[in-house]
Amino acid sequence: MALRAGFVGCGNITDTHARAAREAGLGIAAFFGRDPGKAEAMAGRFGGEAFARYEDFLAHRPMDLVVIGSPSGLHAQQGIAAVERGLHVLVEKPIDVTTARARALVAAAEKAGMNLGVLFQDRLKPDLVRLRDFVRGGGLGRVLLASARVKWHRPPEYYSSSRWRGTKALDGGAALVNQGIHTVDLLLWLLGPVTRLHALTARLVHAIEGEDVALALLRFASGAVGTLEATTVAFPGYSRRVEISGTEGTVTVEGDRVVAADLRTPVPDLVSEGDEGLASAKTARVSDATPHRRVIEDFARAIATGGAPACPGREGLLSLALVEAVYAASGETGVEVG
Repeated sequence: MALRAGFVGCGNITDTHARAAREAGLGIAAFFGRDPGKAEAMAGRFGGEAFARYEDFLAHRPMDLVVIGSPSGLHAQQGIAAVERGLHVLVEKPIDVTTARARALVAAAEKAGMNLGVLFQDRLKPDLVRLRDFVRGGGLGRVLLASARVKWHRPPEYYSSSRWRGTKALDGGAALVNQGIHTVDLLLWLLGPVTRLHALTARLVHAIEGEDVALALLRFASGAVGTLEATTVAFPGYSRRVEISGTEGTVTVEGDRVVAADLRTPVPDLVSEGDEGLASAKTARVSDATPHRRVIEDFARAIATGGAPACPGREGLLSLALVEAVYAASGETGVEVG
């Protein structure tokens, strides 16, 4: 029988999760949201039961897994409660807003014997999978330099219409931990761990607690160096861009696709056309649920086989730890110039 999924949050991203699960062939079991009306609306659209109390939602059966799309600062708390009730958990990025709480979630899932995955859909996008195989296989030679740029735009109402976006308690910050974290995970997945960094964050436009600009200089354990830029003030919003240079050439990612490979020895089929990633640079709404469907299909396979999902909980900790390090290193002290 098909696995049956419950959904937590009932905002824009939960709509995407439910569409993706339906496309993946999962049963729709239940919805829980802070606003009972939104939960009822979701259930009316997709089927399943709507719940106003989280405890009642977790008790609903049949239900095999929950997909958590609530504000980021609630992920660990809600995930721990779910695994302790015998439910597998797939959580939207980031895994939580502090590594302490995220580690508690990982530990609870391992103790309960439940699968825990994080929705980093880059890890299953065909272009990026090919790129990782190429880089990890030595195709670029020794990696020397990487640059990652997430120059997105969010209007003031993106934050003002939300009780949690841009807050320290529920968003953990803003542009880096929310919009930029996919690219943080991508850099770590492609190039391995970072051992040292320098950073600067700023709040230049938006009336929020968190940052709307974050900059970091990175040194990877491999010896490579890199730059990271994340912002929500770059009107009208541009595709994410990642460039990686090694002794054998340079590859460029725009959005979610490899758009250039300038190599000493050309490699067929590394470069492709199109872009799945431009829309997210301009709006938080996700029209195409295909990337999320891939993650849900992969998570269902992990449950069925007892294997690991594309991004297990322990790996979901890595990007959050790097974001925390950027925030910790981004104090107001610096060197005066001139």
